[in-house]
Amino acid sequence: MSTHGFDLDLTRAAMNGVYFVGADDLGRLARGAGEAQLHVCRTDLAGCRDKDELLRRLAVSLQLPASFGHNWDALADCLRDLGWLPAWGYVLLFEHVDELRQSAAADYDTLLGILDDAATFGGDHDTPWFAFLALPDSAFDEDHPSA
Repeated sequence: MSTHGFDLDLTRAAMNGVYFVGADDLGRLARGAGEAQLHVCRTDLAGCRDKDELLRRLAVSLQLPASFGHNWDALADCLRDLGWLPAWGYVLLFEHVDELRQSAAADYDTLLGILDDAATFGGDHDTPWFAFLALPDSAFDEDHPSA
């Protein structure tokens, strides 16, 4: 799903989810989240081609606790409870996602599932929780429906 053509209310937990956007959208989303006093976390995935590198980058960008287990279950647990990042809501922005999507499709799909679960969990607790993944414009073309 792309945010092109509409403005998403980042303060409404009912709108929580994982959204696919163009790279140019991330700045606007970060500004909107900042204005709403939501915690913004940016993760650059340029050159990221596997699960291990993905988890290392998320550990840094999300400032995950030292106890983070560097596995999918630990990531899911941490994203459901971002208590070490005190805020009333969260916006995760992922740049250069296509390299991971192309080189490690299974890891990419697992990440999407974990993000979606965390967004649903946030919604169940009335906490705004959004993830925006920037893909190249070609990913939104009808000729390339792989997004």
